[in-house]
Amino acid sequence: MFASQTSSLNWTPYINGFKAFLQLEKSLSDHSVEAYLHDVEKLTQFLLHEKKDYAPGEVTLDTLQHFLSWIHELGMTATSQARIISGLKSFFKYLILENSIQHNPTELLEAPKSRRKLPDTLSVEELELLFNAIDLSTPEGTRNKAILETMYSCGLRVTELTELQITNVYADVGFVRVIGKGNKERLIPIGSSAIKHIQIYMENIRNHRTPAKKCEDVLFLNRRGGKLSRVMIFYIIKALTEKSGLQKNIHPHTLRHSFATHLVEGGADLRAVQEMLGHESINTTEIYTHLDREFLRDTVHRFHPRYK
Repeated sequence: MFASQTSSLNWTPYINGFKAFLQLEKSLSDHSVEAYLHDVEKLTQFLLHEKKDYAPGEVTLDTLQHFLSWIHELGMTATSQARIISGLKSFFKYLILENSIQHNPTELLEAPKSRRKLPDTLSVEELELLFNAIDLSTPEGTRNKAILETMYSCGLRVTELTELQITNVYADVGFVRVIGKGNKERLIPIGSSAIKHIQIYMENIRNHRTPAKKCEDVLFLNRRGGKLSRVMIFYIIKALTEKSGLQKNIHPHTLRHSFATHLVEGGADLRAVQEMLGHESINTTEIYTHLDREFLRDTVHRFHPRYK
């Protein structure tokens, strides 16, 4: 495929070398390697289309900017364009490394900014509707109430919830210890409502259930005493959403998003929210600084002297 499309450009040796570099030195999967090669192929397609018989060393920043305009006109999204640019940057860095070219044309090449989709959140009233849909007369309902209270109180990821251990719940001081991404531990405050429902669940349900092997310390168990799956948490929340009548696409992460949004809207320090969410970068947390218009308008009306 690549040979036929790049032979007139004489890029095949460079692409084959790049492929070997990705496979042997970078140890990338076949899927990832194909993605990188596809990015380079897009550039060669553009050069053939423009009838520019360039060697890699003749490609300039101006060439690449025209290439960007071309793929944009093809209808590619900003995300797809950014991915292709990332692949081309890797390709030209490899050529510099191999002394195949003298200057890297991608150094000043900027990817188009893609708009970050704001996560769905629930208002306090919507959360109440969701929580009130739980049937507390059943063992599963008692457990599910504790699950949702804990997820919203601590902003947990699904895996962090399913892996939560009894010995990591410090009810007396109001903290839970969580194992997050990359096996990183963090301490998160937990609210009194969540603690209350965990204790109700422990005393009435969990203590009367025989845990499966290796689940002795797991807090939330299924009917067979095993650890809850991520999929099961999705099903629980989906069923409650339908029962509550909420017309939103609610999933487990919605509770995490709501936790963060409500904290930021309430004036919480962004660094503190970052710490509680376990975000590696503050940039990830900054997505929660979005505030709805009503909240902004209310804030201005309350605090701006000219509005009083």
